[in-house]
Amino acid sequence: MYFTVETAPHHRLPLYKTVLCVTCALLLIVNGFSLFHNLQALRGAQVQLGQTARVADRLQYLNVLVLDAESSMRGYFLSGRDAYLGPTRTALAETEIEFKELDKLLADSPSQLKNLAQLHTLVRRRLSIMSQAIDVYREGGLEEIVKIAKLSDGRASMDEIRLQVVIMEQEQNETLVTRSATFYQEYQKAVLLGMGINALAIVVLIMFYQLVRRSFANRAQVEHALQSANENLESQVEQRTEQLSVLSRHLISISEEEKVRLSRELHDELGANLTSIAMDIAAVTQQLQKTDPELAAQLKRARATLVETVEMKRRIVENLRPSLLDNLGLCAAIESYCNEFSRLAKVRCDCDVDADIEGAASQSGDLSIALFRIVQESLTNIRKYAKASRVTVTMSLSPGGLTLRIIDDGIGIASNTIVKPMSHGLLGMRERALLLGGALTIRRGRNDAGTCIEVSIPLRNRATNEERRADDGPATPMATLPPAISEVLNSVLHPPADGRIPSSPPCSTHPHTPPSLSDQAQ
Repeated sequence: MYFTVETAPHHRLPLYKTVLCVTCALLLIVNGFSLFHNLQALRGAQVQLGQTARVADRLQYLNVLVLDAESSMRGYFLSGRDAYLGPTRTALAETEIEFKELDKLLADSPSQLKNLAQLHTLVRRRLSIMSQAIDVYREGGLEEIVKIAKLSDGRASMDEIRLQVVIMEQEQNETLVTRSATFYQEYQKAVLLGMGINALAIVVLIMFYQLVRRSFANRAQVEHALQSANENLESQVEQRTEQLSVLSRHLISISEEEKVRLSRELHDELGANLTSIAMDIAAVTQQLQKTDPELAAQLKRARATLVETVEMKRRIVENLRPSLLDNLGLCAAIESYCNEFSRLAKVRCDCDVDADIEGAASQSGDLSIALFRIVQESLTNIRKYAKASRVTVTMSLSPGGLTLRIIDDGIGIASNTIVKPMSHGLLGMRERALLLGGALTIRRGRNDAGTCIEVSIPLRNRATNEERRADDGPATPMATLPPAISEVLNSVLHPPADGRIPSSPPCSTHPHTPPSLSDQAQ
């Protein structure tokens, strides 16, 4: 099965769809600008309204200042007390401040500035007359003031000031009305323009909806066809994956059988030949000790090389098929290998194997060798990559099955490797667990450090499958298959009742320290 790695071609959107999208976007942009312009105009109208109100307030306050100044002057004339002259004395300064503020507010209206200048002149003149009247009162008394009041017309100047204030207020109101009318006209135009833009946008959206609906229908048809093709492809992939998995487990079984055969041949035939050669060399060496010492020394060296060859043969045989596994059982083989690993890797290895496991493992040779190989591969990976200082190997038996855990405190495995392990060692361990009808799980170790490899084997399911194979007889089609493949097919066809594999918590471990140098010498 081949999969393409070429990049998918880039499909462009049809031109009419692009034009509709761009048109709709432009309409929305124009509508947004129109709305912004209306908001700015409304804000300007509000500013003008506030400005008009402030101008009216300033004019009224200016009129009040002049009236207060005149009232305080009359109180001074009647009582002769200087305390009444407070508003009169501050009137000039306060009116100047008000006129400056009015200049700023009316800066955009030349006619109002002209009226403001006239009002400024009238107020100054009136304040100057008040100041002169106070001087006359101080020199001639109240009688001089009465004479001046009979001759002059002070009321006319105050009427002029009031009239000028009213004129400025009316002109300001007229300006406000004009600007409001202009704003209302612009607002009506903007509303009509917005309604037109919205109507056009709705039409474009309806057209775009029709196009999207048509495209969605075409896409649904394509997806339906693609889903049908994917279902066919998935069934083919599942079938092919199952075939490869069964083949992998069958090859594992054949490999173990071939290793057993090779180990026996090496142990029996090659071991016997090497032993015979060693005996002959020893006999010849003893005879040549006195007659030819040099030749005897060479034979001693040859015998030493032969001893190394025998040791090499022993290691090869042990790697092919551990003799302890056949002679003393699974528990002794795993404990011995853990001790050997601790001695060679200089890493503390704690091994705790339940004694009841030996009885369950002795019923099936496949179970013993598979568990031993999983422990062997795990410790090899820990020695090469984990950089661990402590390893724990526990094997426990529960009513639901057998559980094996290998935990280390090393650097751990990357998360993507844990989810989808692609190394041959991890895949081999997983296939061995599946061969026994169990499962292999890889996760982080204690305190989220290191790695924990857990294998769960349902022993009840295995016993049931073996009894079923014995009762079926040779007439069944599975009888023609190898035992390993038959076990796999039986475990697939007859899963556990609860659909899961129970596991037990980590067991307490007993430390095994590496042997000392004196023990190695012995």
